[in-house]
Amino acid sequence: MRNQRVLFLVEMAIFSALAILLDIIPFLSFKLWAQGGSVSFAMVPVFIMAFRWGVKGGMTTGLLFGIYQILTGAYIITPLQTVLDYLVAFSVIGLAGVVAQPLWKAISSNEKGSLIFWVTVGCFIGSLLRFLGHFIAGIVFYGEFAPEGQPVWLYSLIYNGGYMLPAFVLSAMIVALLFVQRPQLVIK
Repeated sequence: MRNQRVLFLVEMAIFSALAILLDIIPFLSFKLWAQGGSVSFAMVPVFIMAFRWGVKGGMTTGLLFGIYQILTGAYIITPLQTVLDYLVAFSVIGLAGVVAQPLWKAISSNEKGSLIFWVTVGCFIGSLLRFLGHFIAGIVFYGEFAPEGQPVWLYSLIYNGGYMLPAFVLSAMIVALLFVQRPQLVIK
């Protein structure tokens, strides 16, 4: 039991650090907007932790990733915006772990189609919830950036959807390919 806890803590530290590295290394991340938002591989380590350890592992790794985002130059307006845009939005990526059990079952029964399905569902859940955190923050805190005459909700939808949709697709493809080739990565 103690060895599992140590393994959990070590993996959380490593995967959250890997997430921030994948986000800040220039050739691995494509920044779309001046106020933030990028298409990168950064969510992949959080999804891996969510699929390996469940919701707790995913959300804690996401929270650490959000803290690292703040420490490496977050776009901060207010404390509440910082909590919503970084701590909440990155933590909820880990809710992809709600599909960990069926994913483990698909791996143990060697059902590649089911494995891909559950990875995609989990990545969609985590990405959608992250998007919602940024979307709400965009409406509440970034309305001043909306072009004149454009509703704030539409501006936030376009802004945040513009990087979150490709980030979801990229992450789901990478994690699915990784687990199809090396399913033992999910097994602790």
